[in-house]
Amino acid sequence: MSASKDDIEDSAAPLVEHLAELRNRLMWSAGAFILAMILAFPFAKSILGFLLQPIEQAMRDLGNPNPVMQYTAPQELLFTYFHISVVAGLAMSFPIIAYQLWRFVAPGLYRSEKQAFLPFLVASPVLFLLGAAFAQYIVTPMAMKFFLGFADLPSMVSATLSAMQGLAPADGSAPVAPVPSDGIEIVFQGKVDETLGISLKLIIAFGLCFQLPVLLTLMGKAGLVSSRGLAGTRKYAIVLILMVAALATPPDVMSQLTLFAAVYPLYEVSIFLIRRIEKKREAQMRADGTWVDEDEEDEA
Repeated sequence: MSASKDDIEDSAAPLVEHLAELRNRLMWSAGAFILAMILAFPFAKSILGFLLQPIEQAMRDLGNPNPVMQYTAPQELLFTYFHISVVAGLAMSFPIIAYQLWRFVAPGLYRSEKQAFLPFLVASPVLFLLGAAFAQYIVTPMAMKFFLGFADLPSMVSATLSAMQGLAPADGSAPVAPVPSDGIEIVFQGKVDETLGISLKLIIAFGLCFQLPVLLTLMGKAGLVSSRGLAGTRKYAIVLILMVAALATPPDVMSQLTLFAAVYPLYEVSIFLIRRIEKKREAQMRADGTWVDEDEEDEA
């Protein structure tokens, strides 16, 4: 029996309503993001200074009393400020975006599902901020010191100051840096956008990696993974985490090991949380009389 035209149109109505609701939620999210991005732009210079603190401190610790960064294209600094505004605007508007996403999804969830999902919605941004702070205050300074440690910063500073403060020739041309007596002077001239890219990459990488407990615990509640399965695949998890660390961090061993040392304990925390969920589920099913032991099921 084929459906009538009216039946087809009636069944399509909910889909149209959902699409209209999705459009409204996306418009609110986009508006919040654009507004936050505009509000963040006047503070882009201060945010840039904050993000460059690790390399500034590394240069000071290695003997450079006057750290200097440069940009090599007229539009580069402005585009860097735009980049910072986009990232800061996304961070500022995330609560509104998450709220709009929740308002779109929540009507389709049962009360128990809402109560189960809300803690993860709160834990996710908190864990991301913890990962970002870990990257900004621990990993990035370590990485900058590692990279800059290969340069002879004291001689670099001397050559740079001599070039900047040297006496100009009589014809008014630019001062000339002194020529080293032996070999070639290798000078570090950091670019703002490249250094910012390293800092943001580490912040995002650590922020996302710190989402591991949220992801695995949600999968555990859905029955996709078990504590026993995760515990039995520890050796594979170690290899996978090391591979992710090698891809997500700069190519120095210390940053990779630091990411591994931060993420692997989160894997163990995920096993612990999933085990607690399984015990609560088992207790509930035993109370309902629907629990079946796996050993008894295998014997049967």
